[in-house]
Amino acid sequence: MSVLTTHATTAPATVDLGPAAALSCRECGERSPLSPDFACPSCFGPLEIAYDLPAGDPEALRARIESGPQSIWRYAPLLPVPATVAEQPNLNPGCTPLVRADRLAAELGVTGELYIKDDSANPTHSFKDRVVACAVEAARAFGFTTLSCSSTGNLAGAVGAAAARAGLRSCVFIPEGLEQGKVVMAAIYGGQVVAIEGTYDDVNRFCSELIGDPVGEGWGFVNVNLRPYYAEGSKTLAFEICERLGWRIPDQLVVPIASGSQLTKIDKGLKELIATGLVEDRPYRIFGAQAEGCSPVSQAFRAGHDVVRPVKPDTIAKSLAIGNPADGPYVLDIARRTGGAVEDVTDGQILDAIGLLARTEGVFAETAGGVTLGVARKLIENGVLDPSLTTVVLNTGDGLKTLEAVAPTAGPTATIRPNLESFRKAGLA
Repeated sequence: MSVLTTHATTAPATVDLGPAAALSCRECGERSPLSPDFACPSCFGPLEIAYDLPAGDPEALRARIESGPQSIWRYAPLLPVPATVAEQPNLNPGCTPLVRADRLAAELGVTGELYIKDDSANPTHSFKDRVVACAVEAARAFGFTTLSCSSTGNLAGAVGAAAARAGLRSCVFIPEGLEQGKVVMAAIYGGQVVAIEGTYDDVNRFCSELIGDPVGEGWGFVNVNLRPYYAEGSKTLAFEICERLGWRIPDQLVVPIASGSQLTKIDKGLKELIATGLVEDRPYRIFGAQAEGCSPVSQAFRAGHDVVRPVKPDTIAKSLAIGNPADGPYVLDIARRTGGAVEDVTDGQILDAIGLLARTEGVFAETAGGVTLGVARKLIENGVLDPSLTTVVLNTGDGLKTLEAVAPTAGPTATIRPNLESFRKAGLA
């Protein structure tokens, strides 16, 4: 068995993954057949999906998308999934709110349009439902019987739920000490949840070893051997944002960085929309957001480096606590190519941003959402992000998942006796 592939129990002769044509190396460009591989056989560079994209009338494609289901499957012509995907049992994520944030804009001094892409509205309350949905279709195509992952929390819950819906076994691996809400959500779906002593990077290394062992036979690791298919789900964020804006690319996007895959695939999605004629080709800037306690990419950006030096995470934003982000160098390339930047904020700034978003727009973000808004605020104050342009800030998860982080700063305004005198004395009238 190749250390790069986990074989299905019975490998299918052919796979139907819609417009997906091949695997393509991001480094050397070599193409290979669709398979559960994540590294190029020639140079060991990362693999991604190459497509036969729809050609012809963009108006017809636009009409096809707009008449599709209210889920990411409306974009099936641009994803590695069969045309019949919506007929399969799945969680149907996507089509989450794009919130026009005028009150928040006023607080930040933004004069252009400001939006929050609120992915807490997905089935397990994070954007991970998007990527897992695509991974499940690849798992079905390759005949896998067990769905697995290494996770900082949100992904474990998304895999557990998606596997339960699809009738697959699940076994997920997490670092010990995650937020209780995320651990409970991962476990409630009936799969196995294995906590590993160490950081996420330790968990990820273990999963890579497990793939090459006979015990991993028939296992589809969504963010390892199924990673090329899984990662494509992040493109649907770009698709939805542009569709909701009237098929228009926003001027600026602020995206959180964990592994960096989400940011790189949002950029890929925008380029594919341009290539198919669904949107006008116009400049856009992508900004990456990290927590100061796990900021290897922002450190590299500030230093002008092309490589990312691993760090040991120490931040309340545990969903972003990946000290050795696989897509870090590609994030740097995109930020520089688009005229964006990569910045970080402290834990205190994260908490302030969570409170600001909640009280201005009624959106309770998890700590990763506090990172993106905190960074957006910092970039505006530093004159890096243009407040006169259309800007979209991503919130990738629900604040109920990270209650431990905000609990010390959010509680009862007062405790009173059940009478009007006590209420008046408390100065609440």
